[in-house]
Amino acid sequence: MDKYLKSSIVFFFAISFFVFGWLSHTAYEPIHRIKTPSLLDEIKEKKILNVVLLNSPSTYYIGADGAKGFEYDLLDAYAKHLGVKLNITVANTTKEALELSRDPNIHITSASLAKTKIKEKNFNFGPSYFEAQQQVICYRGMLWQGHFPKSIEDLTGLRIVVGEDTSYSETIESLRQDGFDINATYTSEHSTEELLAKVADNEIDCTIADSNIYALNQRYFPKIALAFSVSNREQLAWVLAPDSKELKDDMYSWLNGFNQSGEMARLKDHYYSFALFFDYYNTKTFYDRIKSRLPKYKELFEKYGEKYNIPCSVLAAQSYQESHWNPKAKSYTGVRGLMMLTQSTAKMLGVKNRLDPEQSIEGGAKHLNELLKRVPPEVSGEDRLKFALAAYNVGLGHIFDAQLLAERMGLNKNVWSDLKKVLPLLAQKKYYKTLKHGYARGSEPVRYVDSIYDYRDILQKSSYEPFLGKEEKDEI
Repeated sequence: MDKYLKSSIVFFFAISFFVFGWLSHTAYEPIHRIKTPSLLDEIKEKKILNVVLLNSPSTYYIGADGAKGFEYDLLDAYAKHLGVKLNITVANTTKEALELSRDPNIHITSASLAKTKIKEKNFNFGPSYFEAQQQVICYRGMLWQGHFPKSIEDLTGLRIVVGEDTSYSETIESLRQDGFDINATYTSEHSTEELLAKVADNEIDCTIADSNIYALNQRYFPKIALAFSVSNREQLAWVLAPDSKELKDDMYSWLNGFNQSGEMARLKDHYYSFALFFDYYNTKTFYDRIKSRLPKYKELFEKYGEKYNIPCSVLAAQSYQESHWNPKAKSYTGVRGLMMLTQSTAKMLGVKNRLDPEQSIEGGAKHLNELLKRVPPEVSGEDRLKFALAAYNVGLGHIFDAQLLAERMGLNKNVWSDLKKVLPLLAQKKYYKTLKHGYARGSEPVRYVDSIYDYRDILQKSSYEPFLGKEEKDEI
């Protein structure tokens, strides 16, 4: 018995030590298990946030003062929160953006994407940052022709084009399944903004656009009009890389703070608060203001026009185009004053108070003079000034792009009459995707320069001669 008892005791203690050791190891192991770095950890370590951005006015574009766009600014703010830099890959259509989002090196894709049921099955969306509603946008002339659509049933027989693989194409397919006869086609060649331009030119009858995109574009395409909304409010969000839980959690936390701090409201106000209010001033108003407003500033236009070698009638006309001679003017993009200087441009020019008429006029004249110096020497005569004015509006980089495009098309890149033919093409994907500075509202600088010279002609031909310098009187 003693032998069996001893064996039993030895066996019992052996088993006990084994069990104790196993339990201790199990409890101890998680503490020392090596944690696999998350995507968020990798982003912070490498200090780079790789993003895809749709090249469009509602998302990202290069303006006269650098990168702009609601979603760009939002992403830039998030990158600053992380302490990293943005590495941007540009997409020209929603379809292209979604294709690029599948690249394993891409962290975030931003393209004004709605969280639809179909897309949520295929993509990993982050938190919502904006609400929008799909709207049918049609050619305004159809109102007078008597067949402007008021409901889905009225879309039968109309020429409708929307982007391929967008929430708009999903809506069309859903309506067709519900029995509506809609003869719509899908395109991967044109962005929503390009389709709005086609509506404005009556090349197609209608397209579908999110409410925020329409709000930004109606001021530029006065011949488009809202027919009706075709969806409920939808949530816009970024597409995130797969397996990015920590990134998504951090984004939710940051976005909540961004909203509570009022920064989101300020950003929305910056891009959208003035989008629905655009006032076209007619010739009569201009004549009235030659008498009521111009006398306050005429000596400043003459003084700084002479100092910076700018015809004072052009400088005054430019100021009217910019601010209607309102020293407290402020646009939806945040530029201010008689010459509508951005904050960064004003700082570069040494302008401390953009609302001070003299500082603003001198700053604008100095800026235009500096642009004149950077216009290629091959551009001569009056065209140099027109090139510089266009650069004041859209940025010199886009002017260089337009010159390159003009050369490709067999036009004279150094004359304004040819450059103004190609500038509007900078809004078309098939052209801007091959150019350094990408998308631009190329028709804007054309209208801008034309308007300035129209105002200049009125000034020079008006009876208000005290405004004109001697050299300009001799020209009349």
